[in-house]
Amino acid sequence: MKLLTAFEQFQLPALPFGEGREGKLVRLAILLSGRGSNMLALVEATKTGVLKGLAEVVVVFSNKPDAFGLEAAAALGCPIASLPSQGRKREAFDADAAHLLQQYQPDLVVLAGYMRILSPAFIQPFAGRILNIHPADTHHHQGLHAYEWAFENRLPETKITVHLVDEGLDTGPILAQQTVDLRGADTLVEVERRGLAVEHELYARTLAELIQKQN
Repeated sequence: MKLLTAFEQFQLPALPFGEGREGKLVRLAILLSGRGSNMLALVEATKTGVLKGLAEVVVVFSNKPDAFGLEAAAALGCPIASLPSQGRKREAFDADAAHLLQQYQPDLVVLAGYMRILSPAFIQPFAGRILNIHPADTHHHQGLHAYEWAFENRLPETKITVHLVDEGLDTGPILAQQTVDLRGADTLVEVERRGLAVEHELYARTLAELIQKQN
């Protein structure tokens, strides 16, 4: 599996943790809506993996107070927070969510299965500091159901993409991609299993590389 990184292809925006932060851990806010498998991998990476000594998780946030990922995060000792989005207008909810997260002073906001399209009310306070992982090449498929798309089209491979978040739908600058071999994956479950294995490793590694380049 080949890592395709875009770090050398464009100049990353200057992040606020890049100056005067020597020896300090980068503060991560992780956002999720469901079970939080990517969150679990990132938390583990901060404890024993590639993010150890580089980053810490200062909050795990969900728009669903009953999300299993919150319970899992709390069991690992992570601070958790939630704000119900159901029935709320998107801009108003996003403004409240951004205000809540700002209280934790995150350096980076990391989307990990956060099933919402972010509005400017959320993006602008954290502009250039929001990352997402998408289970497809964002040039070929945006939005939901990327594994289903790959499976239904019988693709021999797909690409996991880590990108910065802008105000479009999966249109932000690509930070890294890694190919997933789907040959012989005869069920959607198998496609997802192979993809998630790459997601969990690639996200942490990309974050570590990003942090190291800023320091």
